[in-house]
Amino acid sequence: MKIIRSDSAGFDNFFHQLRLRGAALTPRLLASVTKIVQDVAARGDKSLFAYTAKFDGYKLTSATTEVSAREKKEALTKVKKEDLEIIRFAFARIKKYHRRQKMRGWTMSDAGGAQLGQKIVPLNKIGIYAPGGKAFYPSTLLMAAIPAKLAGVKEIIVVSPAKAGKINPLVIAAARICGIDRIFKIGGAQAIAALAYGTQTIPRVDKIVGPGNAYVAAAKKIVFGQVGIDMIAGPSEILIIADDTADASFVAADMLGQAEHDEMAASVLLTSSENFARRVSKEIDKQIKSAARKKIIQTSLRKYGAIIVTNNIEQAVRLADNFAPEHLELMVKNPQEILRQISSAGSVFLGSHTPEALGDYLAGGNHILPTSGTARFSSALGVYDFVRHMSVSSFTPAALQTLALPTIRFAQMEGLEAHAASVRLRTGKK
Repeated sequence: MKIIRSDSAGFDNFFHQLRLRGAALTPRLLASVTKIVQDVAARGDKSLFAYTAKFDGYKLTSATTEVSAREKKEALTKVKKEDLEIIRFAFARIKKYHRRQKMRGWTMSDAGGAQLGQKIVPLNKIGIYAPGGKAFYPSTLLMAAIPAKLAGVKEIIVVSPAKAGKINPLVIAAARICGIDRIFKIGGAQAIAALAYGTQTIPRVDKIVGPGNAYVAAAKKIVFGQVGIDMIAGPSEILIIADDTADASFVAADMLGQAEHDEMAASVLLTSSENFARRVSKEIDKQIKSAARKKIIQTSLRKYGAIIVTNNIEQAVRLADNFAPEHLELMVKNPQEILRQISSAGSVFLGSHTPEALGDYLAGGNHILPTSGTARFSSALGVYDFVRHMSVSSFTPAALQTLALPTIRFAQMEGLEAHAASVRLRTGKK
């Protein structure tokens, strides 16, 4: 692991590049994905099935694209009872947390007697992308489906790349627990295009949520505007602020846990103690020897792992806020005090006994989070992502009279005489 001092030459550029890694979708990638998206939009199933055969190596037809009742039943027999219980347990905790996010409409009256308000309306149909490439994530399905259901979304469609034409049984189990009936065996950019434009087999949706690889992220960027999207997710990341009261083995374990996602994942430690930095580095060397995904972890840490020694904890906090990490762990003596100084992070974990892995599965908060510094302006997926807000106004003749003259004048200021006339006609105001 690289140990770097924050006051060393070139540090600012190094930190900037680390924060932005994977954030930019290259012109070449966007051009390639645009071709796929446009082809699926134009040719529907024919294009969708061709790209699935080309990229994923299995053939589909309109009759085999959707997971059948028989396939679901067969898949569920392969899920261990204890695994099913864990998914149900996670479902209950995630639902309990997200139930607090439910939004309600409201009304008010102004001084002139007008009734004003806001109506909350759920989306009609959404698509969830459940990754299934280097790893499959039934947890991601829970994180996307539960808030959508709580919001009142009428129909949920799941797409996920299949292995040899079969969806992982755990993903099917998670869908069943969430009350989702429609699962399709498609992935990649072609799946996003199918959800955005609809094909003969895949229904068009109003919004697409869920993370994926760079091709999926590029496709979501391209179709945004045609449909809504949750975010353009980049590679996963963790940033840890730790002082010398932390356990070096805990810090190392959490950095390895993040690095095993994929070779683009970033694992960063900020500490003001050089001695602690060396201890963490040694722990990483020790723990990596027995890691199941050792090769992926090694590549990730070599390219995007860093142990940074800061001048003090205050500087570590400033750097963390600048990084705006997806996951932020505060392994310090007074984590609540540091939390008050943090303004940009997707999800925060306080103290040495709150590993980020809890957030991935059972803590309750959502793990579909902003990455690549976008926590500066965006948030974790939630119930609020699956509703629309409609403003509602109701004026009586008397209430209209109170605002008629200033409305007419404002319309005239902007040169919109027909606007002014629509009010003048109702009130006789000149």
